[in-house]
Amino acid sequence: MNEVKVVVAHSERATLRVGDVFLKVDADQTRIDVEVEAMALAPVPTPEVLWHKPPVLAIAAVPGTTLGLLGESSTASPAAWATAGAAIRKLHEAPLPPWPGRAGRGIDELVADLDGECEWLVKNDVLPADLVTRNRRVAEAAFRPWTPKFTHGDLQIAHVFLDGDEVTGIIDWSEAGQGDALFDLATFTLGHEEHLDDVVAGYGTDVDVDVVRAWWSYRSLLVVRWLIEHGFDPFAPGCEVDVLKSRM
Repeated sequence: MNEVKVVVAHSERATLRVGDVFLKVDADQTRIDVEVEAMALAPVPTPEVLWHKPPVLAIAAVPGTTLGLLGESSTASPAAWATAGAAIRKLHEAPLPPWPGRAGRGIDELVADLDGECEWLVKNDVLPADLVTRNRRVAEAAFRPWTPKFTHGDLQIAHVFLDGDEVTGIIDWSEAGQGDALFDLATFTLGHEEHLDDVVAGYGTDVDVDVVRAWWSYRSLLVVRWLIEHGFDPFAPGCEVDVLKSRM
């Protein structure tokens, strides 16, 4: 008999695995609806939707393996990272979905969210003020005009699966929509700066790496509190706090 494995669980959502089936339970029905529609529109491999009965989405496992995990060194080849970059470019060149995504928030909203988190981090002695101030300054490069693209919105390294030189599946599309392409590239390479050049080579067009670095700082500052409050550890080696320290 197959065992039930808890992949991730917190107050907002949970994902369970039973054999080759993943069951995603989300308190926000909008996220599930976005995920289903985004996977149907995306021109890259996505999981097969087995059934969808709110608040549960059942999808099939995708073959292959990820390039690594945040906080761990990747043993994948430069060619594999480049292959992932090419798949991300294919997504970004696709026709736009009709809704904004996580990577498509306006500058005023981004600044307000960032300032609120920076204040909380310093006020509660979570991070040193100089570390927060430096990364807040780095993050400002992300606040500029951009052309909307079809973005994944949460393109963590653990969400992209490959088999050799082929992308076999990209998972977790609940944050997808119109957004800044460099947000996706930054999310994918967060904590793996040494592979950014390989990803950009596969992406195949000019990329402003200063903006990618800005998104590294922005994302890391923004998620520290959320991670702590939901039982994750942003202070683990190679994770978000180390990303912030690397900018000093």
